[in-house]
Amino acid sequence: MASFSWVFFGFSLMMVGLVSSSRFEELYQPSWALDHLTTEGEILRMKLDHLSGTGFQSKSKYMFGKVTVQIKLVEGDSAGTVTAFYMSSEGPTHNEFDFEFLGNTSGEPYTVQTNVYVNGVGNREQRLKLWFDPSKDFHSYSILWNQRQVVFLVDETPVRVHSNLEHRGIPFPKDQPMGVYSSIWNADDWATQGGRVKTDWSHAPFVASYRGFEISGCECLATVAATENARRCSSSGEKRYWWDEPVMSELSVHQSHQLIWVRANHMVYDYCTDTARFPVAPVECQHHQHKTTHN
Repeated sequence: MASFSWVFFGFSLMMVGLVSSSRFEELYQPSWALDHLTTEGEILRMKLDHLSGTGFQSKSKYMFGKVTVQIKLVEGDSAGTVTAFYMSSEGPTHNEFDFEFLGNTSGEPYTVQTNVYVNGVGNREQRLKLWFDPSKDFHSYSILWNQRQVVFLVDETPVRVHSNLEHRGIPFPKDQPMGVYSSIWNADDWATQGGRVKTDWSHAPFVASYRGFEISGCECLATVAATENARRCSSSGEKRYWWDEPVMSELSVHQSHQLIWVRANHMVYDYCTDTARFPVAPVECQHHQHKTTHN
C-alpha cells in the first residue's frame, strides 16, 4: 500500500473505504497492443512504433479523489507523438480530464495540453511549457477531483483549476464515475507545430516510462446506478471523505500563487483568451479571468 501525504494541502486525514495502491497490476490493465507494454520491476514502459501505439486503463471506475502517476516522457525527437494521462466516463455525454504531452523536435520543450470535457463537450484547451525537461527524469502528474473543483498538478504544483460554477448555470462533472487511462499514439496530423512536423519513424520506438501509480478515491460499483454511486461517494453524517473537507474546496494561498506563476511564465495558449475561436469568452472563463486579474 502506498502512503499518501496531504501535507501539500496543509493537513492530513485518515482515509476511509478508499482504494490506494502503487502497483500497476492492482489498479490497471493493458487495454490494447499488449505486446507494446513491458514491465521492468516497478517501471512500466509503453512504446509507439510504425505498427501501433498502446495504452492501459484502470480496472475500476471512481467518483472523486486523486489519481497520480509518475511519467518519464519520450526522449530525443518525439515530434508527432502524444502521450496522454486522463480520466474519463463513458457515453456521448461523457466527462473527461486530460493531460496530453505533445512531442517535439530534439532540443525543443515539450508542450503539455490540458482539456476538460463536460457532458461530451470539450474545446477547453490550455497549453504550457514545463519548467523542466520531462524526458530526463520521472515527474508526477495528478488530477484532483471533488464536487468543488478539478485541479491538474505537476509535481504537486497546480497548473490548472476548473471550478464548479453550477450557481451560474454552468454544468460541472460530478455525477459520472470515471476510469483512469493512459496511452501513447501517433498524432502527427496536429501534435507538433500544428502538424507541420511529422513523426520520424527512423527514431522509433518511442518509449514513455511509468511508475508510482496511485489512486485515492471512491471505487464505484459497476452494478450500481450513477446516482447511487454519487451518494455513496459523498460525505454524510460521520462518513467523511478527505476530498469533501473545506480545505480541499479551493486552492491554498500558496497554491494560488503557484498557479499565478505557472500561468504568467509557462502558459502558451488558453482557450479563454482565443478571441478567434470565442469572440465572446465562455462564461467559466469570465470567472477564472476575474480570479487571476491580480496576475
